[in-house]
Amino acid sequence: MTPIRRTISAASLAFCIITLLELASRTDAASCSPEEEQLFSCPNCGGIEVSDCGQCDGYLFTDYRRSVCYDRKLFSNEGEGNFLWVDIDLELASAVLITAEGIASILWFLTSGICTACGVGGGGIYVPLGILLMRFPPKSSSGLSQASIFGASLGGILVNISKHHPNEHIRDTRGVPSQDHPGKILSYEKDKGPAAIEADRAAYLDEGDGKRKFYTRPVIDYDMALFLAPMEMAGAVLGVIFQRLFPDWLFVSLAAIVLGFTSYKTFQKFISKRKKDKEERATFLRLSMAESSRINTEHNTEHEGTDNTETANGTIEMTNLENAAEFKKMDSSESDEDDPIELEKRRHFLQDDSRQYPREKISYLILLWIGLTVITFLKGGKGVDSVIGVTCKDPGYYVLLAAQFLWTLGFAAFFGVKNMKMTQAKQAVNYPFLETDVLWDAKGVTHYAGVTFVAGVVAGLIGIGGGMVLGPLMLVMGVHPSVSTATTASMILLTSSSVAVMFVMSGLVPWEYAIYFFSICLVGAYIGKTKIDAHVKRTGMASILIGCLAAIIGLATVGCLVILFLNLDNSGWCIGGFKAFCVIKNEADACPVRLLIEAEDLFPH
Repeated sequence: MTPIRRTISAASLAFCIITLLELASRTDAASCSPEEEQLFSCPNCGGIEVSDCGQCDGYLFTDYRRSVCYDRKLFSNEGEGNFLWVDIDLELASAVLITAEGIASILWFLTSGICTACGVGGGGIYVPLGILLMRFPPKSSSGLSQASIFGASLGGILVNISKHHPNEHIRDTRGVPSQDHPGKILSYEKDKGPAAIEADRAAYLDEGDGKRKFYTRPVIDYDMALFLAPMEMAGAVLGVIFQRLFPDWLFVSLAAIVLGFTSYKTFQKFISKRKKDKEERATFLRLSMAESSRINTEHNTEHEGTDNTETANGTIEMTNLENAAEFKKMDSSESDEDDPIELEKRRHFLQDDSRQYPREKISYLILLWIGLTVITFLKGGKGVDSVIGVTCKDPGYYVLLAAQFLWTLGFAAFFGVKNMKMTQAKQAVNYPFLETDVLWDAKGVTHYAGVTFVAGVVAGLIGIGGGMVLGPLMLVMGVHPSVSTATTASMILLTSSSVAVMFVMSGLVPWEYAIYFFSICLVGAYIGKTKIDAHVKRTGMASILIGCLAAIIGLATVGCLVILFLNLDNSGWCIGGFKAFCVIKNEADACPVRLLIEAEDLFPH
């Protein structure tokens, strides 16, 4: 994309956002007053009326036609009010309900596999489906989405934790510097056919000091996760604060605009990557055919019989010797100048990076998760109240809010500096950085920290997971798609697990639904990611992952638009303005469990 087109795209996005903000600022926040809200009867409190059935314990589902809250059971027609949402007889209603949940099971299974393979949670798809297909209220749908993402990300971890980097033949030589990527080296397999590649690898192992071997890495980039994940989380905290100020229609509109723009940019990346993959594949096939053609031509010029076999074998051997000689010529210039101490240090870094389960890095991720979970439970969030009863009117709330920033930003700063020092140490010994590696220098750390923080703000503001923002960001950074998807999928596990437990414990999501869809997504993610990764490895078309990511973000955009118009329709197309930051629910309008006993005494059956 040319600079002019980039400027036009950015300007168009900014114009849409500014227009929405201006509209919200000119709208009176009280224009959609509580008096205009529809009230619903809560059965377990003797008919008390609530504005949100999420306040009605055990009766979370809403029938807008009859203005009542009702209960539902998974794959069952038992329970009061199970079929209040349809104007048909019970037998047909039962079939409709079970069919909807059966269809949802299939969609959740397929979605989890595709989303996990692409490194996103899928909340932008699960939430609209939960509302439209499952008829869940928004908060419950969000909670069900978090449970589903938790299961899917866990299934993805089971696959990713043992997988290697796409390049399993990393060498300890300094390589040929890349002109397009300063500080990195060209791939040894570039512009070579299969026979040349094998001969080149054999020559590498035969040369040197006898200690040569091939290195690889985990497909999960733990160093990147330890830096980007907490930075994105810090941005999300600020984004959630903004979300509390924005009316629902505004942040859903912003979600549609940002996701639509991200989908468009990701699709462009898919087109360019797909073209590159096809060119590399065509080059590889052309070289393979050229090698085979040369061997067959020389073979056909000789006599038939034993002499033919010997000649053919001699031709293959000669081809391999030529390829090996080419490698030796390139390698000799490196070996002549390679300092033994420098080589030993380089091998130490390569060996350290090749550890499949780096315990200290995994321990740091667990520590980050523990701290985040504890603070989240104490402060509350995502529509769930604090476990210690802290509200935004209490000083303790702002202490915990500050603790969230200090914990996440402190983690990011520590590992940003650590990554930068590690890169400098590797560069000092001519470490063979791949073209898809990220070089963490002062400029890069500052740039990506800022971009990731802003991405987190956007994710928290519009209510989506970080994967839909971080995934495209990593692609812009030049990270290999397989590494990008595996790393973001692992980061999603950190946030989805604690939030999912919060929703279930709060009663906003029926536990049987949470466990069922958690299991469906775990199995779907494991099977789907295994199959998709195998296809990518077999074909070499990593661009497939980028294309799926663009499609998922596009579907999430459509889902946001559908929810936007449904919400506006339910509110009588009332467009409210900015809201107050701190609003406490009126307990008189709520229906806590403790009132159930009082209701039974006052309104005996």
